[in-house]
Amino acid sequence: MRVKHFNLSIGSQVFKAFSDESRIRIMYLLFKNKEMCISDLELILEFTQTKISRHLIYLKNAGLVTYKKIDQWTFYTIKDELLEFTDIVMKYFEKNPELIADMNTYKTLFSNRELAINKIERKNRKYQARLVA
Repeated sequence: MRVKHFNLSIGSQVFKAFSDESRIRIMYLLFKNKEMCISDLELILEFTQTKISRHLIYLKNAGLVTYKKIDQWTFYTIKDELLEFTDIVMKYFEKNPELIADMNTYKTLFSNRELAINKIERKNRKYQARLVA
C-alpha cells in the first residue's frame, strides 16, 4: 500500500521531519541502503548515539520510519507506504556533496566489514579443517 494523499496534520509532520539537515542525511542513508542500525549511522555521520536516536524517534513519530529489534540491535527502515514519496524527495538531493560523501563513507565501512567477515570465515574454515584432519 502506498500513501496517495496526506491530511494537513500528517503532511505538516512529514515536512517538519524533512526540515532538518541531520534527518535528511539519515533518511537519505536509509533510502539508499534499505535498512540501517544506529551504530552504522553513528559511524557514517559522526553523530553521537543520543543525537541519532533523537532524530530517529522524530522520524518514527512523524510516521516515516519503522524499526525491528534483533537482540540488542535496532534496525530502521523507511515505511513501505512512503517509499514512493521518499523517492521523489530524495531525487532533489541526489547531487548533494554531503550526501554523496555519506554514501562513500558507508561503502567504505561496508567493504571493510565484508573483508573482516571474510577473514573470520576463512579462519573458521581453516580451524574446522584442522579439527576434521
